[in-house]
Amino acid sequence: MTIFVKNKHTLQIDEFKFKCCVGKKGFTINKKEGDRKTPRGIFKIDNLYFRKDRIKKPFTSLKCIEIKKNMGWCDDVSFPKIYNKLFKIKKKIKHEKLKRKDNKYDLLIPIKFNFSKPVTGLGSCIFIHLTNNYKPTAGCVAVKKKDFLIILKLINKKTKIKIS
Repeated sequence: MTIFVKNKHTLQIDEFKFKCCVGKKGFTINKKEGDRKTPRGIFKIDNLYFRKDRIKKPFTSLKCIEIKKNMGWCDDVSFPKIYNKLFKIKKKIKHEKLKRKDNKYDLLIPIKFNFSKPVTGLGSCIFIHLTNNYKPTAGCVAVKKKDFLIILKLINKKTKIKIS
């Protein structure tokens, strides 16, 4: 099973097409931290993270992890050991907070870009997450909640995402 991000506005799985949005500055094969671009390539996906206080556990074969208040994803180039990894929030380390006031991260799946042995500065926090308005992202792929819930039923831990 492959998720295809065909262009800035279309995500496809088999015959299912969904409207999506991507990085504000489009796609790149030379991803850099903070460039607001979505990386091109074929990547594995990680677990599903979800807000139990806002959404009941979705139907999916992915491992589901409840988002807690102290969960962050490190995007701080000064901390190479935890760069592009989930960690317990510490004030001095720059990060993407997973428990947000808005609904963008009520459901999210990390895309395994720069993942197993992350290179500091190459890019971090690339997720599939929610959008309400399809405004461009900082480099992630975002879909509406109703579409995300359908996608969760179609994919599994072996699913890859191809961003072209």
